[in-house]
Amino acid sequence: MKKIILSIILVVSFVGHAQVELNDYKYIIVPKRFGDFKKENQYRTSTLVKHLFEEKGFIAVYNDDLPAELNNNKCLGLLVDLIDGSSMFTTKASLVLKDCAGKEVFVTQEGKSKEKDYQAAFSEAIRKAFSSFEAVNYTYNGKKTASAEESVTLNFKNDVKTMDDNAKRAKNEAAVIKQEATLENQSYKDHTPVASTIKKAKNTSMKMVEQEASKETQSFVSKEPMTTNYEKGGANMNTTKKMGGVLYAQELLGGYQLVDSTPKIQLRIYKSSMPNVYIAKGENKDGVVYTSDGKWFFEYRANNQMVVEELNIKF
Repeated sequence: MKKIILSIILVVSFVGHAQVELNDYKYIIVPKRFGDFKKENQYRTSTLVKHLFEEKGFIAVYNDDLPAELNNNKCLGLLVDLIDGSSMFTTKASLVLKDCAGKEVFVTQEGKSKEKDYQAAFSEAIRKAFSSFEAVNYTYNGKKTASAEESVTLNFKNDVKTMDDNAKRAKNEAAVIKQEATLENQSYKDHTPVASTIKKAKNTSMKMVEQEASKETQSFVSKEPMTTNYEKGGANMNTTKKMGGVLYAQELLGGYQLVDSTPKIQLRIYKSSMPNVYIAKGENKDGVVYTSDGKWFFEYRANNQMVVEELNIKF
């Protein structure tokens, strides 16, 4: 019963936080062709997604027909992407909303359909995925109204002179313009996973597995911890420490995102070929998440040493 109540509180908190973030944005930008499709508006995916957002009260526009204010300031809108996670017999789709810096602001649940006709199947899957917005009461709050011009500081010399003096000097004096804190100055970090140095257990042969990029090969079987043959420790290994707080696992395509009670995404973990061994990507550190003796551990490299953190994950 406690788990059910905690899950409800977490969901309500997460939805409330997401709603506040969504209210900061005026537009939803819909691509004419989503990245996982070969043709524009294939299976009428773009027109359906635009229509569904408009029904929820958003101003949805196509990416090749932006209003002037959005064209001048892309941070007024969120770019929607449609993720096709379909398998041989099931059509699967989810929606991801990203801000102008590429940060994920909202991720829907994965909608599924068994329809054989692709257009009917994607329509059903997208509508099921869109049910994640049912608890969201969107109202634009006007926070992100700053235009590109507001990031420019103008300093005109001798502005206290008379109009006659200013007219004389107009040809020889130019406005000093200073560019401040624009999107172009944003920096990005490389989160490419680093190689793990996990030791082999006795009588067990194990090799590093490359994560397959093709979505058709991604699948997830078990949510419960399974005993593995990993042994913690090795050269330059720090003492195992515990990561504070409970992390709640939310299912993604090919893995999970681990969210704390804030809620904030602490890690994203993706399936490998070994049971309960995941490739892990964090904000500032990448490595491997695995289970041993019924506990979960996050192993990564920091300052030329291997660090192991014990995780409290709730599936």
